[in-house]
Amino acid sequence: MEKRTKDKPWKLKTPPGTSDYTMHVEEKDGKEVLVCTVGKTVLFYDIRCINDLHAMLKKHGSRCPPGWMDLGGADEQKPAKEGTVEAWGRSEKNPVKGWYGLKKGLRGRFGVYLPPLMEALGLAEVTHEAKGNRMRAK
Repeated sequence: MEKRTKDKPWKLKTPPGTSDYTMHVEEKDGKEVLVCTVGKTVLFYDIRCINDLHAMLKKHGSRCPPGWMDLGGADEQKPAKEGTVEAWGRSEKNPVKGWYGLKKGLRGRFGVYLPPLMEALGLAEVTHEAKGNRMRAK
């Protein structure tokens, strides 16, 4: 994976194409993290979420062909719909045993901001409808 810096981030759009944001990799507290900047809001995600999400989607696709999974993006304070990418990104059953989001109060929206990055990296397909978007592993 090409690691983009703050000076050369990935320039992305949310799945419906309604909002622009950037992502890049930087070191924080001795660990590499994904930095997601949406306007003036900055969110941090554990970088291993990329490989972990890809592995989960591949496994999901083998169990549930054709493998599509609802994104279900939600803020941290709102419950995530069960069976969605968002719910998996905060589940005790994922490889980090909880949230991939690292900034308390801004740990949600995993199902909004990670899928377009996965698509840009060539790891997933993402639908781009006004609502109810889904993704699957490539």
